[in-house]
Amino acid sequence: MAGEERAKAGRRPRAETPKGFRDYFGAEVTGRKAMLDAVAAVYHGHGFEPLETSAVETVEALGRFLPDVDRPNAGVFAWQDEDGDWLALRYDLTAPLARVAAQHRADLPVPYRRYAMGPVWRNEKPGPGRFRQFWQCDADTVGAASVAADAEIVAMTAEALEAAGIARGDYRLRINNRKILNGVMEAAGLYDPAAPDRHEAGRGVVLRAIDKLDRLGEVGVRALLGAGREDGSGDFTAGAGLAAGQADIVMAFLGARGADAAATLRGLAALVRGSATGAEGVAELEEIAALLEASGIGPERAEIDPSVVRGLGYYTGPVYEAELTFEVADEAGRPRRFGSVAGGGRYDDLVRRFTGQAVPATGVSIGVDRLHAALAARGAAAAAAAAAGPVVVTVMERGRIAESFAMATELRAAGIRAEVYLGNPRNFGNQLRYADRRAAPVAVIEGPDEAARGAVTLKDLALGARLATAASLAEWKARPAQREVARADLVAAVRAMLAGG
Repeated sequence: MAGEERAKAGRRPRAETPKGFRDYFGAEVTGRKAMLDAVAAVYHGHGFEPLETSAVETVEALGRFLPDVDRPNAGVFAWQDEDGDWLALRYDLTAPLARVAAQHRADLPVPYRRYAMGPVWRNEKPGPGRFRQFWQCDADTVGAASVAADAEIVAMTAEALEAAGIARGDYRLRINNRKILNGVMEAAGLYDPAAPDRHEAGRGVVLRAIDKLDRLGEVGVRALLGAGREDGSGDFTAGAGLAAGQADIVMAFLGARGADAAATLRGLAALVRGSATGAEGVAELEEIAALLEASGIGPERAEIDPSVVRGLGYYTGPVYEAELTFEVADEAGRPRRFGSVAGGGRYDDLVRRFTGQAVPATGVSIGVDRLHAALAARGAAAAAAAAAGPVVVTVMERGRIAESFAMATELRAAGIRAEVYLGNPRNFGNQLRYADRRAAPVAVIEGPDEAARGAVTLKDLALGARLATAASLAEWKARPAQREVARADLVAAVRAMLAGG
């Protein structure tokens, strides 16, 4: 209606993206696709199958975002259809999987291994680097109770990061177990296995405090476990209100990391002594560590880390995060760690909402935009994008555009990306400027003289740019940036030029 009113008033719509959204252009899109293709190849190699679900789910299926009297929770983009049902854009790729696992359980293999990639939407306040639409890439196993499934996901994530272009040594997978944390909470008087919902709010405050260890340090976390913390701006965050003895138990848990996995596990076992839940968590981590070692995933790629808690409440067992360890410069030029690009864990109760029966599941989610930004920061994405332009076939005369189309067709048939210039052929300079703007590595030129000789001229634009800025006279003579070849040799000559020959 508002759009109609503006149109009636003769007012043009503003050409701008909605707040919290963004556009993606050529190099970003092709770079992201190449990265996801590499990740998908790893998942496929492990026997996982692709799954595409609808971008729209019922709000009921999303579960954690049930509507109130008038409208759903503001965390999702939701609307009411003509039948009165509440629908919403998917918030993540896990809730749709739970719905699929329940809806198609009679037809799916058990366990069901799947991976999914695509955009998700969150109706949250946007900020610097925080958007309302972003991409995720998930891999999950549904129906396997053994922690071998968790170990497989962790190992596969390491392989996927390396396939995407993150070098070994530039990342670390950190693993913990929510059962151990529950055992620690039990020792601190915040968890009762017979009444797991009791003290839930207090445990949530403790979890959020632990999750801030890297940013606030031990002093800041201890303050949040107690009365609360005031930051530098004067803002006060209420704490969990734990007594000193309770806080000591939680802080000892965070400090239980030893020199190696075995030492860490011994320290954790001592902390949860007397808790059956905690002991079960330690045993599961021991099995995961052994399976990772058997898979060739050593401590330089994955480690046991008690500080990993993961924020979502539906995790029931092992949890894991992938953290990039290299530094990049921030906007002020200061070095900073890139941080987490993936995370996940075991969520055995999520499908139960639909079936009433416990269905074990575990999975990981990669933040696609963040991982792609990390690759760009390391130069991998930029290098790939620099060679992504098409060969441009110029047009010297309108009457010979069909020949230009034929040459572009031959190049594409040979697997070489190519396009024909479609602007006014009278200004040849504009054609070369267009080719530069397209990051074209080669321009193909066939004027009347070349046509009469059965030849074409190839202009090596990438080499020309390099020679123009840093070449000696000898290099100019040894590697001319332009050459004439027989028309019949077009494909072979372009391929050689692209290869640097």
